[in-house]
Amino acid sequence: MQYLGVDVGVSGGLALVDADGLCLWAIKMPVTDADLFAILPTTETTAVLEQVHSSPQMGVVSAFTFGTGYGRCRMALAAARIPFVEMTPKTWQRRLGGLSGGDKQLLKARAQQLYPTVRITLATADALLLATVARRLHLGAAS
Repeated sequence: MQYLGVDVGVSGGLALVDADGLCLWAIKMPVTDADLFAILPTTETTAVLEQVHSSPQMGVVSAFTFGTGYGRCRMALAAARIPFVEMTPKTWQRRLGGLSGGDKQLLKARAQQLYPTVRITLATADALLLATVARRLHLGAAS
């Protein structure tokens, strides 16, 4: 079994973790739909997709682009027949023991702590943490 974390958006990423908690890969979000679909695993996988919404301070174009990115990730998972759950940032961060308060550096540091041999970037940190949550949900583990 493999666990996929999906941090939607153009500055987001994808990460895949195996049943032992080993990071198989972590990448910046692919630009094209074809590239997104091509990277998705074909073996037994479950995923956590970050459930996000546009915010009032976003412009119309930004909100539309953000929503399109969210929708493309949902459809790619559905087309690849990868079961997924959606979680808000507060929910998945709480499952990891705390909230970042919007500080991406804290999330990056937490991902680096969990995956010390992986080069963590702001684009991959949330995706790795989401994959970790997917693994914990499936295994029912507290680690």
